[in-house]
Amino acid sequence: MLDGRTNDARGRADGAPSVWRAPGMPALLGSTALGFAGVALLMPVAPLRVLDGGADELGAGTVNAVMMLCTVIAQLLVGKTLQRLGWRRTLMLGACLLGAPAPVHLLTDDVWAVTALAAVRGLGFGIITVCGAMGVAVLVEPARRGRAVGAYGLAIAAPQFLLVPVAPWLAERAGYGPVFVLAAVPLLAIPLAPPVARALRAFDRPAEGPAGAAGRRDTAALRRALTGPIAALLAITSAGGAVLTFTPGLDPDPTTVYLALLVFTGTSALCRWAFGGFADRRGAAPAIAPLLLLGGAGLAAIGVGAADGPGTTGRALLIGGMLVVGVAYGGLQNLTLVHAFAVAGEEERPAVGTAWNVGFDAGTGLGALAAGAVAASFSYAVAYAVLALVTALVGVAWAIPRRRTGAGEPGMIRTTGSSAGGTPGPGE
Repeated sequence: MLDGRTNDARGRADGAPSVWRAPGMPALLGSTALGFAGVALLMPVAPLRVLDGGADELGAGTVNAVMMLCTVIAQLLVGKTLQRLGWRRTLMLGACLLGAPAPVHLLTDDVWAVTALAAVRGLGFGIITVCGAMGVAVLVEPARRGRAVGAYGLAIAAPQFLLVPVAPWLAERAGYGPVFVLAAVPLLAIPLAPPVARALRAFDRPAEGPAGAAGRRDTAALRRALTGPIAALLAITSAGGAVLTFTPGLDPDPTTVYLALLVFTGTSALCRWAFGGFADRRGAAPAIAPLLLLGGAGLAAIGVGAADGPGTTGRALLIGGMLVVGVAYGGLQNLTLVHAFAVAGEEERPAVGTAWNVGFDAGTGLGALAAGAVAASFSYAVAYAVLALVTALVGVAWAIPRRRTGAGEPGMIRTTGSSAGGTPGPGE
């Protein structure tokens, strides 16, 4: 049973290649990066487009919220889609749904039309996120999963680091056209689908023995085990959804917005990678509560900066808060996924991949919608204060000593038999 505490020496002793060079990983990471590049370009710009078209903050928040809702719907259907279409066609479908609608934004700034396009993009995003999380768990053995998740996280976070800050700046300086054309970049992932599919077919094997069957049947135990990591994920991704959607509205200076988003995405990218080694050495659970509390503090700083308004103090609080929230946002994305795999066991990789991605995107959409509603009724300062309080409360709940079952991570599912014999196929 995976306990999330394997050290670096074991991975080297096995003579395994770097997680970056594991068979299938380069193509998987490349397709992931291209998909998230399209998302990073439009996450801040599509809401900005409808704001310029006359919509209010609630309408702007609805754009990303609907995208995340459709992402979640698609994620719940990925298993059946893989069964019917296979890995290659499913990955190609995801790339098409995510990339093809982007240039259509050139035709309209109507909030409902942009929201409809976001819904289609969300379906594609749901496919690539679940396939990526499931794929990385198949292609790299559990002993190095923290580092593999870190590499996957960097493939996600690097496009955000490079493009989220640039996208609104480019839209303001050069117009929306270049952004919407560039956001079709997920289509370039279509040629990468066949090598990913071949590698996954070669490595993935159906489970054998009672462990796999018991793990799949004990849904109540799985739900209990995943409650903690998914709650932490929901809290921090709600904060991230608000940051990615509304930072362009916090300050009228495009340079300040650029710096704030650059700090947020840069620290989150670095921490998604850096916390992978920590999880392999010491386990994921110990750092979750401190990072949630840290994230709450950063959100509070952003709220105070928003209340202070444009000025030296307000902007310093905004950028400092973005730095702190970025650390928590990046670190928790890695740790919650590694922890979820650890407590669920190898038999439940597909269920964990789906649950984690649903939690990630549901949190992102919920944060955008809730922050938009509060900001429209009160102010951005109040919206960030609410997010800070929720994040801190989840952190306190994690910090309270909990009853541990079994050995290793809290809440681990105990099954009979060995988990080393394989895992259920992605469509099971």
